[in-house]
Amino acid sequence: MENYLNQIKQIVVEDNSALFDTTNMFYKEFPSDYRQIRYFTLLIVQSAPLEIKEINLLEQQISEIIKNAVKHGNKCRPEKKVRVWYSFSPTHAHLIVQDEGDGFKDLEKWNDFNRKRLELLAEQKYDELTDFVSFRTAKSDDNDGGNALFAALEYWNGGVVYNNKRNGVAVLKKFQQKRHGG
Repeated sequence: MENYLNQIKQIVVEDNSALFDTTNMFYKEFPSDYRQIRYFTLLIVQSAPLEIKEINLLEQQISEIIKNAVKHGNKCRPEKKVRVWYSFSPTHAHLIVQDEGDGFKDLEKWNDFNRKRLELLAEQKYDELTDFVSFRTAKSDDNDGGNALFAALEYWNGGVVYNNKRNGVAVLKKFQQKRHGG
């Protein structure tokens, strides 16, 4: 159990993380128009190679990150921009999304909430787990609950890192290579 708890993934804040290196990445900039999030996502995902078998999950994850930037970061104000750097190969998906907002101020609270949620799951304390179904802040609406972040930590197996201002997130997914041989 102790070993498991030491391996709990969390969101990191680190401006100088290698995940924020934009070298050889494509770049797009979008207005914060909530109605166009799916379109923006498709513009990015279209450059992913056909070898990526999890393309639907990748698209869902990218859409969620862009949605958070538009909704939470830029408050759906079209004059505010969402900046996206991205790189795909058969072995990775790398994305950096930055908005013009004040940043994810409750990030440490979310990490603590997630850690406690995972501890209760590991200890099979399901009666206490009901208090850890969704993460809410004073700014949350009925559709917020932190569930996208729970999924993001699982999906982006190469890391989820915020910049120091917390208005930019860099994520990396490493894909398994199929082995040929005999």
